[in-house]
Amino acid sequence: MQRNPIDRFFSIIPAGGIGSRLWPLSRASAPKFLHDLTGSGQTLLQDTWDRLTPLAGRDRILVVTGKVHKSAVLDQIEDLSTDNLVLELSPKDSTAAIALAAAILMRREPDVIIGSFAADHVIGDSEQFAQTVREAVEVAATGRIVTIGIEPTEPSVGFGYIKRGENLELEQAPNAHQVIKFVEKPNIDKARRYVESGEYLWNAGMFIAPAALLLEQVQKSEPALYASLMEIAAAWDTDERKVVMEKTWPKLKKVAIDYAVAEPAALAGLVAVVPASFTWHDVGDFAAIAELQSQGRRGNLAVLGNAKVLADSSSGILVSDTDRLIALIGLEDVIVVDTPDALLVTTKEHAQRVKSLVDALKATGHEDVL
Repeated sequence: MQRNPIDRFFSIIPAGGIGSRLWPLSRASAPKFLHDLTGSGQTLLQDTWDRLTPLAGRDRILVVTGKVHKSAVLDQIEDLSTDNLVLELSPKDSTAAIALAAAILMRREPDVIIGSFAADHVIGDSEQFAQTVREAVEVAATGRIVTIGIEPTEPSVGFGYIKRGENLELEQAPNAHQVIKFVEKPNIDKARRYVESGEYLWNAGMFIAPAALLLEQVQKSEPALYASLMEIAAAWDTDERKVVMEKTWPKLKKVAIDYAVAEPAALAGLVAVVPASFTWHDVGDFAAIAELQSQGRRGNLAVLGNAKVLADSSSGILVSDTDRLIALIGLEDVIVVDTPDALLVTTKEHAQRVKSLVDALKATGHEDVL
């Protein structure tokens, strides 16, 4: 007897990426998903876990993260079973992380429907999120890869876009549309045209699909990667895991799931999108945090952390990992990030350029502060 779609559902949380635009707060040893960046009192990872729990329960969430983050992740998510923790030996991009998790879960449950949700996003309405995911699961059960598209609020050049086609006319998923294609991050003129047309959604990188179908797409587009991941998955729940992982993982190709799965599957007519009505932020830089941060405002200055702050005629955001006194006078749209071994001072306008600074630190041998 076939199970109901939601009973087949298993969440995957890829918890990777350094978040280099959030340096010096986010580091290789403590990436952004391990921090409270919204003032909620919880880290982004904990918020993601709590958002997914009502969908299928705490026993049906699998976290994929780096080996170096094992202790921090288990400390933050006390209900996470080690059976549902996949540790990467090194970063290999999203296809390896998500497809390996899908392959492990498919060996345990051949009819499993997986949903991948990044650990470092901020979502405003958990109930609306859950309703949207349930609708996406219903669509996935019809044999499709489903993404959740965010209704654009502006012509952003920071996100990829999804061009939606006709409504799929599914009784259990009335908002689902066919995906015509995925579009790379556009220039501002294209972004304006996309938003004005009403045909495009932001690509938030959330994917829901039968594990077997997702893996079939990986096999078609990246056969060598697929073979290696299936070899690891076959050994995962055995005594051979460590040996096979150490032999196979370092050789895996780095490729984003958009390229390996989403884009080719969309061209084959296999992808659907469910538009989201909840608010969504990828917290990509400190300017985004300044917009989100509503706790601890001192005038026009948002303050995150325990610093003692004196601000006179200043606006922007101050993020502190210390308890020292910080005084600001006459600074508009400033970003100050204070940590014990590094201090960043910039402006909202230049927040995206922090990544270039991190690249420069790597090039000049300053790995000790990365």
